[in-house]
Amino acid sequence: MSDIDALKDEVKRLNARATQKKMDLHDLSEELPQNWQSILQVAQETYDAYKTLTEKRAALKALEKASA
Repeated sequence: MSDIDALKDEVKRLNARATQKKMDLHDLSEELPQNWQSILQVAQETYDAYKTLTEKRAALKALEKASA
């Protein structure tokens, strides 16, 4: 498996994780004021997931550009 293929698989996995975190945040917002204490934790996890996804997408794009 090439580096590009491995990175594509990682981006796919991170995208699924970020989407799940987004849904967790959405669900939490709909249930408010229940579980309001977990807002910061769920929001931070969602932020971290999208930050990592964005960084990996940029790395993939750079790798694809370098190999073209």
